[in-house]
Amino acid sequence: MKKALVSDVPPRHQLPRKGSIVDVVESQVRALLSEFPTMPSTVIMERIGWTRGRTVLFDRIAELRPLFVPADLVSRTEYRPGQLAQCDLWFPPVDVPVGADEHERPPVLVMVSGLRITTARMVPSRQSEDLLAGHWVLLTGWGAKPRALVWDNESAVGSWRAGSPARPTAV
Repeated sequence: MKKALVSDVPPRHQLPRKGSIVDVVESQVRALLSEFPTMPSTVIMERIGWTRGRTVLFDRIAELRPLFVPADLVSRTEYRPGQLAQCDLWFPPVDVPVGADEHERPPVLVMVSGLRITTARMVPSRQSEDLLAGHWVLLTGWGAKPRALVWDNESAVGSWRAGSPARPTAV
């Protein structure tokens, strides 16, 4: 009791960690994954002669596999500084007074650049004209401009139709 009173954190009861039935075969799983990192879990199960439940083995394989799968350098996307800025809307979890006895939750336009610039501005709505005005104000404050602004599926900015590239939404 005295220990709990002088401690900065609440007391917590922790049981000693028990081993798993998979611990016995983990070295075999690691050996297979080091040679064949994409080998299906069912094949690993057969190769090591696993006769117990699948879930506990498959969960361990899922934990171990990322250690052996090489990074896919082809799909890595890199941008040069100033090339683009990521834009998104954030909706604060609080009401904001907007008039006499009126409260709303207007969106906040957030822009982040690879130059480690992060800015935000509350805008009146998600309408294209409000977002465009918000972009203008934020970019003016940067003193520079990125080559492109990137959005993730914001309907006021553009539309994705049947596999064709996004088209700007008319204002």
